[in-house]
Amino acid sequence: MEPLAPFTSADQSLLTRFLVRFHPQPDIPLRLALWNGAHHDLGAAPQVTVRLSGPGSLRYFLPPSLDNLADGYVNGHFEVQGRVKDVVAAASKLAHSGVPMRGRFGRLFNAVRHDRAKDARAIEHHYDVSNDFYRLWLDPAMVYSCAYFPTNTETLAAAQSAKLDHILTKIMLKPGERLLDIGCGWGALVIRAAQQYGAHAVGVTLSKNQYEFAQERVAQAGVASQVEIRLQDYRDIDEGDGLFDKITSIGMFEHVGLNHLPAYFAKIRSLLRDGGLVLNHGITSTDAGSGETPLGAASFIERYVFPSGELPHVSLALKDMQSAGLEVLDVECLRRHYARTLAGWSDNFEHQSDSIRAVVDETTFRVWRIYLAGCALAFSQNWVSLYQLLACKEGTSEQLNPTPWSRAYMYPSFPAPGKPEAPDS
Repeated sequence: MEPLAPFTSADQSLLTRFLVRFHPQPDIPLRLALWNGAHHDLGAAPQVTVRLSGPGSLRYFLPPSLDNLADGYVNGHFEVQGRVKDVVAAASKLAHSGVPMRGRFGRLFNAVRHDRAKDARAIEHHYDVSNDFYRLWLDPAMVYSCAYFPTNTETLAAAQSAKLDHILTKIMLKPGERLLDIGCGWGALVIRAAQQYGAHAVGVTLSKNQYEFAQERVAQAGVASQVEIRLQDYRDIDEGDGLFDKITSIGMFEHVGLNHLPAYFAKIRSLLRDGGLVLNHGITSTDAGSGETPLGAASFIERYVFPSGELPHVSLALKDMQSAGLEVLDVECLRRHYARTLAGWSDNFEHQSDSIRAVVDETTFRVWRIYLAGCALAFSQNWVSLYQLLACKEGTSEQLNPTPWSRAYMYPSFPAPGKPEAPDS
């Protein structure tokens, strides 16, 4: 450590309180550049530099939980230099070294109270930043959910198209069938269902921005006679308006609330025809008790990104689907796929940083910059996961389950691992 310029006793006390947490010193690739020109390295080869503007900045490191660190960065109390993936990796190591994995920093179960007005405000907070904002870092189809990389070589755009086809193949969508997409985003799935599968689709969203832009995209795609976009709560869909052959919910049930999952799945069942299929694609907790993401990460996401979001463990989702009268036919984990998707989004965000700053304020820019990179790390570290759950109505009648006896239909064009090539004739 370099010689320090004169500190007040209060400054020295703050610095000492922080540094004492890291003895014996872990190898964290981070340099603290102090306000008096001195610096302190927490590792042998710092890849990230945090520039503190004054002693008050240190309070965001006491303790160095992920929500404290993010709060200080987002609100401009210190500056950070380095690649964003290195920044979040260093922050994670800092939090692991300096924060106990218990109490409020552990994996607590915190059920959130939900009502329709609160849910609508949460959706508006997250999705109505602006369509231009999302367009800058999503793929051209603006698919804002986990992509699918069947060979691990696809571009992000190709992987998003593969995901749409993977879902529509799983539910065995056929020409003329009626599809409901709950939380339809900007309409990519329903448009593809109409164009490539000949289906009639209804997409519902609570986001006004998504609703208006999805309507425009449906018209541009020439499928207005097959696709209807509604600004509607899924709970208000009337069974009397007709049942659906297939139902999808992609990246939406994270907003439902743990205590409301039984009613959510029961509503889906009530809208599904006998012999129909439903696919739920959503983020899950990796804690068996459906606990929050640890080390303060959940608190940051709740405050700045996803108000009222809750993640069930996959076992809870399976239990509540069964209790609602749905028989789960297939479970697929796509955790690795989401880690790669988020890394791609984060890279796009970095490449488009100047353009993004032109459409949002600096605080919003910093929130999303750290959120995307942080989520990529969270999925790669198995703090959170993602599952696709395919189900039909439960019962003993063979007519309720339309799927073949083999899962091979889900992968029509994907070669089996290690399958030998056909011999030359």
